[in-house]
Amino acid sequence: MKKVAVLGAGSWGTALSIVLADNSNEVRLWSHRQDQVNTINETHKNEKYLDVMLPEHIQAFYNLEEAINDVDAIIIVVPTKAIRDVCRQLNEIRKDDVTIIHAAKGIEPVTLKRVSQLISEELDGYKAEDIVVLSGPSHAEEVALRQPTTVTVSSMNIKNADFAQDLFINESFRVYTSPDILGIELGGALKNIIALGAGISDGLGYGDNAKAALITRGLAEIARLGTSLGANPLSFLGLPGVGDLIVTCTSEHSRNWRAGNLLGKGYKLDDVLEQMGMVVEGVRTVKAAHQFAADQDVEMPITTGIHQILFDELEPKEVVEQLMNRNKREEMDDLAQLLTERYSQ
Repeated sequence: MKKVAVLGAGSWGTALSIVLADNSNEVRLWSHRQDQVNTINETHKNEKYLDVMLPEHIQAFYNLEEAINDVDAIIIVVPTKAIRDVCRQLNEIRKDDVTIIHAAKGIEPVTLKRVSQLISEELDGYKAEDIVVLSGPSHAEEVALRQPTTVTVSSMNIKNADFAQDLFINESFRVYTSPDILGIELGGALKNIIALGAGISDGLGYGDNAKAALITRGLAEIARLGTSLGANPLSFLGLPGVGDLIVTCTSEHSRNWRAGNLLGKGYKLDDVLEQMGMVVEGVRTVKAAHQFAADQDVEMPITTGIHQILFDELEPKEVVEQLMNRNKREEMDDLAQLLTERYSQ
């Protein structure tokens, strides 16, 4: 049995805590809210996020130092915007080197840093290549119900990736490994942009044809940017790529899809975020990806269009018209070409 601290008591942190507890680990679920900690410990529920009973192996903590004391691993599941602050707190109280695993999906605007890079910058003694990322098509609501789910853990440190695989894998939560942490993190973050677009499409009343095109062309954009930064194009055809893209674009469980759906129905961004009441990672990621595309000179028309909707207040239908009236081109100039170029050399 391992002692594991899960930092972040939202829906995903709670769901991962359930997986870890099912594997007979001692789980310490940390929250920055004392009332939430009290409720979890008194009722074994976290109803704001998941309507399930929590295993007895899960204990909630408000004191971060107590939560991480003598643990074998720390799982960071806070929103991307909180990563630096939480890691700075860890730096002041951490006594032992432990395996760091994160399950956040985002890119920091302005710096354009991935989560593993943020962690390594803030945690003394931790290199980005030693951090493990967990990603894949995994709605927290389904994981909490022990419905079959498959994810990928990735690190350049194979020993750490194997440790994370063993920590999480069970009969309902299958875990693969990958060395391409760059591709895994980018796929998990960038798919949220396309999920916003899928929600906008549904909010406008468009059908399956439009959504299928959006997902397919969105995947091409993700791969185009990812490979320009050095990721393996095959990663975008795997679970944290096309797998996560499909599940996030087609389900009402997805908060990015729900936010996009409200935008498509005419709500303004501030009103949408207020209604959601939870972090919508895709909004921040749109800013980062838009800057990435400019810096890398990579064409990302869907991302550009969603950026215009979010921050230039362009009407969604105008963006659709722009996308549909772009210059003619061949389809096989994107992901297929990237794969061909990589493996024909």
